[in-house]
Amino acid sequence: MSIKEDVLKAMRDAGEPVSAGEVEKLTGLDRKEIDKAFKELKKEEAIVSPVRCKWEPAN
Repeated sequence: MSIKEDVLKAMRDAGEPVSAGEVEKLTGLDRKEIDKAFKELKKEEAIVSPVRCKWEPAN
């Protein structure tokens, strides 16, 4: 699984909007890698931000 897939899975499993720090706690991945994944997912419009600094899958 790629880091982006791991991040999306953690977001879906959380069931609510999460911050990068919360994704880090859920997955154990490095924060820099999570930030890169967030940046790519935002470009792909795969995640949305319903609340400031929190993200969730678009679908």
